[in-house]
Amino acid sequence: MRPNLPPLGYAAPLAAEDHPDQLRGDPDYMLTLARGLHVIRAFGTRRHPQTAAELSRRAGLPRAVVQRCLHTLILLGIAEQHGRLYVLTPRILGLGYAYFSSTPFVSLAQPVLEELSATVNETCALAIMEGHEMLYLARSEVNRLLATSMGLGSRLPAYCTSIGRVLLAQLSEPALARYFAAIELQPYTEFTITTEARLRAELARIREQDYAVVDQELELNVRAISVPVRSASGKACGAVNVSVKAARVPLERLTGEFLAPMRQAVARIGEFLAA
Repeated sequence: MRPNLPPLGYAAPLAAEDHPDQLRGDPDYMLTLARGLHVIRAFGTRRHPQTAAELSRRAGLPRAVVQRCLHTLILLGIAEQHGRLYVLTPRILGLGYAYFSSTPFVSLAQPVLEELSATVNETCALAIMEGHEMLYLARSEVNRLLATSMGLGSRLPAYCTSIGRVLLAQLSEPALARYFAAIELQPYTEFTITTEARLRAELARIREQDYAVVDQELELNVRAISVPVRSASGKACGAVNVSVKAARVPLERLTGEFLAPMRQAVARIGEFLAA
C-alpha cells in the first residue's frame, strides 16, 4: 500500500532562518517589506488558491499580519481575492523577470541545455539551491514528465530530487546538519528516502562519484540524473539534470549514455561562471 503522500508541489513551512523578523533589530531594516516578500514566497509552488490561514501557517507570521500584506498585494495588483481564497496574479512574474533579464548566465546556459536535450532526446533542466529547495532557472523540455508543470522559478524539495541531492552533497557538515534540522523528510512515493541516516549515506556516495541518480522518489515512473555545474574555482553553483520515464529508460542508460554528454554540457556552462 502506498503511504499517505503529500501532493507534488506540497508547500512546507518556510525555513526558520529566513523568517523576516530575524533582522528586526537593524534600524535600517524594513520589516514590513520583508514580511510582504515572505508572504509572496509562502504561496510556494502550489497551483491552487490558498486561505489566509494556510499562508499564515507556511509563512510563520500572525494571520493579521498576513492579511494586511495580502490587502496591500491586492491593491498593487499582485494578488487577487476570491472569497476566502487568495492567488497571485501574472504581475508577480515581473519580479522574476527582473532577475532572469539581468543574469546572462541563464541566457547563456539555455542553448547548451537545448543542445544536450537534442543529444539525449530527453528533458533537461538547470537549477540551483535556494533555501531548502531547488529552483529551476532554465529548461529544455522534450516530453512533459511531472504531473505538475515545472516552469522557470518553480521549486521542488532538495532531498528527493537529483539536482537537490547533488547540491546537498556539496554542503559542509555544519550546513548539512542545519538542513536536516530544518526540514521534514516527507514521502512523495513509496520509494522516497525518508530517514536521515539513509540519505546521508546516499549523499556520501554522490559526493564520491560527483553525480546523483534519483529513481521514482518524487513521482512514480520518473527518474533523473544530475551533474553539478562548477565555477573555475571548483565551487558547485548549480546542477543540470536529465529526466526520463522509468518505464521507457532503464537506470543503466542514465550513467551509460547520458552522463558523458551531461558532463560536457556542465563544463561549458561552468565557463560562464565567475571563479
